[in-house]
Amino acid sequence: MAARVLQRVGKGLKQTTNGLHTNGQVTVLVRSLSGFGEDSWIKSLFVRKVDPRKDAHSHLLAKKEDNNLYKIQFHNVKPECLDDYNELCAEILPAIHADPEYPCELVGTWNTWYGEQDQAVHLWRYRGGYPALTEVMSKLRQNKEFTDYRKERGKMLLSRRNQLLLEFSFWNEPVPRPGPNIYELRSYQLRPGTMIEWGNYWARAIEFRQQNQEAVGGFFSQIGRLYTVHHLWAYKDLQSRENTRNLAWQHDGWDEVVYYTVPLIQNMESRIMIPMKISPLK
Repeated sequence: MAARVLQRVGKGLKQTTNGLHTNGQVTVLVRSLSGFGEDSWIKSLFVRKVDPRKDAHSHLLAKKEDNNLYKIQFHNVKPECLDDYNELCAEILPAIHADPEYPCELVGTWNTWYGEQDQAVHLWRYRGGYPALTEVMSKLRQNKEFTDYRKERGKMLLSRRNQLLLEFSFWNEPVPRPGPNIYELRSYQLRPGTMIEWGNYWARAIEFRQQNQEAVGGFFSQIGRLYTVHHLWAYKDLQSRENTRNLAWQHDGWDEVVYYTVPLIQNMESRIMIPMKISPLK
C-alpha cells in the first residue's frame, strides 16, 4: 500500500509545484514506498538503535542472586493417549519434585486449552544452574522408574521439544498459587540483536501488569530456539484476562511499550493452558 510520510525539521517550509523546499532545514517527503523496500524502510523508523554491548545477554538481563535455570518442555501427545499421558505424569513427576536428592522443582504443568491442541507443557526450575541440571539428568538415567516412564511416554507422543531458559531480573520468581486459574503462555520470537532492547522496555512495562497479580514469570532462551521470550500470566477466566489486558491501556506509558516492542518481534504465539492436577501452579 502506498504511503505518504512528511517529516519537517525547523521552520520556513515552502511548498512549490516541484515539491518541498526549506530555508537550510531538512525536509523529507515520501509519496510511495514501493521503490524503496517498504518493509525494511518502515521497520527502520520504529526500531531504536542499541549501542553495541560487551557482555552476554544472560549477564545483563538475568537474576544474579539465585542462579536459577529453567527448562520448558512441549509434548505433542497422540489425541487418544492424552488422558493416559496425564496419569503417567501424575505417577512420576511429583516424586521427582519432592525428592531432595534432585535439585529441581516442577514449577507448573499444563494441558493446552486454546492454541496447539493435545499438548502438554512442563516448566522445571534447577536451583544451581547448569551443574544442577547435569546432576539431575545423571541421577535420572539411573532411576528405573523414570527410564520406564520415558519408554512408556514415548509410545504416546507425536513430537517433543524443549528449551533452557533464564528468568528476567525484573519479573517475579514463579511460586505456587491457589486456583482455579487459567494460564496464558505468550511466546515471542525476537529479531536477533534486540533482546537487550526488549528487556529495557519490559523492565518498565511489568509495572503496568502487576495490579491483579497476573504476572507469573518471564524468561528468555539460552539453548534451543534462540531469541525466544516467554511470558507466563495467570487469570481467573477468559473474561478476567480480557479485562486485565484492557486495563493496561489506561496506564501512561503502556502504549509506548507496545509501539516500540512490536517491531522487535518476528512472530508470536499465545497458548491458554489448564493446570494438571499435579501442578503447583493451580
